[in-house]
Amino acid sequence: MLSEFDLIKRYFKRDRQGRATLGIGDDCALLTPAPNRQLAISTDMLVEDRHFFAGADPVMLGHKALAVNLSDLAAMGARPVAFTLSLALPQADPAWLEGFSQGLFALADAHECELIGGDTTKGPLNICITVFGELAPGHALRRSAARPGDDIWISGTLGDARLALAGYWKEVELFPSLQAQAASRLHMPTPRVALGLALAAAPCAHAALDISDGLIGDLGHILAASSVGATLDVDALPAGPVLARQGRDLRRRFTTAGGDDYELCFTVPEGQRDAVLAAAVQAATPVTRVGTIEAAPGLRLVDAHGAPLDLGLTGWDHFSGT
Repeated sequence: MLSEFDLIKRYFKRDRQGRATLGIGDDCALLTPAPNRQLAISTDMLVEDRHFFAGADPVMLGHKALAVNLSDLAAMGARPVAFTLSLALPQADPAWLEGFSQGLFALADAHECELIGGDTTKGPLNICITVFGELAPGHALRRSAARPGDDIWISGTLGDARLALAGYWKEVELFPSLQAQAASRLHMPTPRVALGLALAAAPCAHAALDISDGLIGDLGHILAASSVGATLDVDALPAGPVLARQGRDLRRRFTTAGGDDYELCFTVPEGQRDAVLAAAVQAATPVTRVGTIEAAPGLRLVDAHGAPLDLGLTGWDHFSGT
């Protein structure tokens, strides 16, 4: 039977030099920001049967647990530096821990993000990561900075993760190959760190956030924080490759309120469109212009012809489950 400290040493302590002044093994880690940089800090928790299915593949789960946190750094335009990991485990299963740590460290190494501490205990499966990034003072992409006249942009594509859930829940019938393709977006999201860094460095974006709970719900946070409104062209929203093959009504529902996309939504002055496209090329990430920030409060949904749409949709709520 693995003890807590054997578990940490075998699966999570690594013998390599990182940015931390002091890493795993003491009461606290010590992290020194680079000169003339601020720290950006975010925490996300993943709970079994709430955020992922029981029996989820541990490699994919390790990836997603870190990816959702790196996505928050991307939304602020921060470069990943380090993270902590807290795990509640029903049992210390070596095969599960090997897979989980493999998925976790593959993504961490890709972003040069070092594990510097955390905690483990016995209990229902619960994964909590706190991530630390850095950025130049005054360059953070905040929710409260959108301005009337800004374009609204989306990175990547939307809706395939929600379509995968619909397939699991038997809301739709998908061929197994299409279900697997859509499910890869649900289980292995891509944090848009490179794009966030490019937008902050340009600098061209006013406001940004990552889309985790559905576009209309998350965009609503920008509108509320910035005291503005918006018009969103629902038919311009970039559907994922599997969702793009579905009917119009399903595409509209899942691109506007799907959730689990972990793409960036950001606002940019109209005159900075070339700068956005240049940042997208630099980050090798597609972007799509989908609406406009306006002075009048509220979010107005329109179709490709500008006609109003009433889809009756909301973003995900972690307590109601809708």
